[in-house]
Amino acid sequence: MSRPFLPKGPQNRSATEETRVRAPSHETAQQRPANEPPSGKASEQRQVVPSPIPIQVGTQVGTVDIEAFSRNLARLVEEGGRALAAYLKPREEGREDKELADEITEIVKTLSQVGEYWLADPQRTVELQTSLGKAYLDLWASAVKRLAGEPASPVAAPAPGDKRFSDPEWTQNQFFDFLKQAYLLTAQWADKLVADAADLNPHTRQKAEFYVRQITNALAPTNFVLTNPELLRETFASNADNLVRGMHMLAEDIERGGGHLKIRQSDSSMFEVGRNLAITPGKVIYQNELMQLIQYAPSTETVLKRPLLIVAPWINKYYVLDLTPEKSFIKWCIDQGLTVFCISWVNPDEGLAQKTFEDYVRQGPFAALDAIHQATGEDKVHAIGYCVGGTLLAVTLAAMAAWHDERIVSATLFASQVDFTFAGDLKVFVDEEQITALERRMSERGYLDSHSMATVFNLLRSNDLLWPYVINNYLKGKAPFPFDLLYWNSDATRMPAANHSFYLRNCYLDNNLAKGKVTIDNSPIDLKAIKIPIYNLATREDHIAPAKSVMFGSKFFGGPVRFVVAGSGHIAGVINPPAKQKYQYWTGAKPRDADIDGWLAKAKEQPGSWWPDWFAWLAKQGPTKVPARVPGNGALKPIEDAPGRYVKVRH
Repeated sequence: MSRPFLPKGPQNRSATEETRVRAPSHETAQQRPANEPPSGKASEQRQVVPSPIPIQVGTQVGTVDIEAFSRNLARLVEEGGRALAAYLKPREEGREDKELADEITEIVKTLSQVGEYWLADPQRTVELQTSLGKAYLDLWASAVKRLAGEPASPVAAPAPGDKRFSDPEWTQNQFFDFLKQAYLLTAQWADKLVADAADLNPHTRQKAEFYVRQITNALAPTNFVLTNPELLRETFASNADNLVRGMHMLAEDIERGGGHLKIRQSDSSMFEVGRNLAITPGKVIYQNELMQLIQYAPSTETVLKRPLLIVAPWINKYYVLDLTPEKSFIKWCIDQGLTVFCISWVNPDEGLAQKTFEDYVRQGPFAALDAIHQATGEDKVHAIGYCVGGTLLAVTLAAMAAWHDERIVSATLFASQVDFTFAGDLKVFVDEEQITALERRMSERGYLDSHSMATVFNLLRSNDLLWPYVINNYLKGKAPFPFDLLYWNSDATRMPAANHSFYLRNCYLDNNLAKGKVTIDNSPIDLKAIKIPIYNLATREDHIAPAKSVMFGSKFFGGPVRFVVAGSGHIAGVINPPAKQKYQYWTGAKPRDADIDGWLAKAKEQPGSWWPDWFAWLAKQGPTKVPARVPGNGALKPIEDAPGRYVKVRH
């Protein structure tokens, strides 16, 4: 059995000591010449400097320089003070953090209901304590067997795909293995605490499950230096310099977030919109106060007669579809012979607070259709909507059906919901009390701050999008790698108060869109009135628009639907260039219910990207070709080069 960390003598040092961090070489008292007296001028000039101390962390040996370690601890305190000052600054200036207070209140209220259930019956309370105690006793028995050299199977093991405990020490070292299993047993018990609370209503249960998951994820031993063998090794090897670097980055990120922690997920210095992201050539040919419309330059001599309009989400910026050239969906479409137009939404401020969902319909897709007709002369267009842009497009299509407007002849929805019955963990944040509190905060500023939505999306997958970066950035002290997709993910936008309130209430809270209770310009919206062909794409591991929810939405359209499921999640499942051959996709019949597993069991699995499948479907809707169109050659003259000014406005 190996011990977690233990001083070792020089005779036991291992080969790993080649990478030790040592202090500069000094002559010590033991190296004094034999004929030199222990006192006097010569001895006064010599200082006794501590030698590096050998340290064993788990099964590996290293050394620590006490003097350097002590200096770094002092620097750590200094940087910690800077981080605390950055956090306190807005609060000292009277800018209250009402959002945090509302969130804590909601968590306490929800978990109190779980506690009340178990404490209401003494027998239930005893059974609850007994179940956890028995789990710990089983773990102790297993640990004793292993201590005695007997084979012992683990009592608890991480779920498949859980990367937190991948370091070999979590299995090889008995102390860390015991710690890991104790945590997993406790987390399982906490999950069961909610699952077995019989008196909870479904919404309260979903909230409790989410909050418990966030708490157990936060308390994982991997998130703390003293209980993570990898972090211990890093700390001793660098004499705690990793913690100093990490605390420095923490202070910077809190300052950058204006008192909120804005975790860096990528090296932002390596990217710039218009320089190495969103660089597909094009021109802004139209703009209003809500959006700019980009027309892209052709790369083929002929193009399909009907242009393509992309309605991007306003929750994030459009260039997720135009990252680097090899990942750009927009560039790929152009290379297939499409005339591509894309809506780039403004990053709104308080001046746009009263812009409604209907304003986004009018000044978004409808304004774009008018501009496309002016630019190309065409009045028949294909359209794509991504995420909330797809929801907006569906509302637009239903309004057009009510008004007998036939300009959009086919529609493609990327990971978009029109029914929110199965909308997943985002519904945790949606009930009357939470929306009312959010509306109160938005009324003070006129918009929802960008960090709020970014935090919510990260919490949905906290073990992938939150805690790994906390560990890497602030505990290992390592700057994140440059990654275009994560740079885009951190480039969040604000949302106008009126529009966001409408969206939350009519979609997530009351599901009015699917019920036919939404009106645009006093016209009732009926999704069944949409008779044009629909290509409805879901992504199998989507945590924002779950595949089950997207699939169920297919039944609300009145025309033909080609339902396709792509591998991976909300972003990677959509941004999957054919050249990468990274993920597969599934095709099958138009769904009639929400049984995604049953549909997948009967569906045909196809290798590679779904992009060629989509283009083949689109080309069938209108195969006629015309000479390629150059931006600015029509009635609308260019305003500026793509990607335009709106997309460059940050936070």
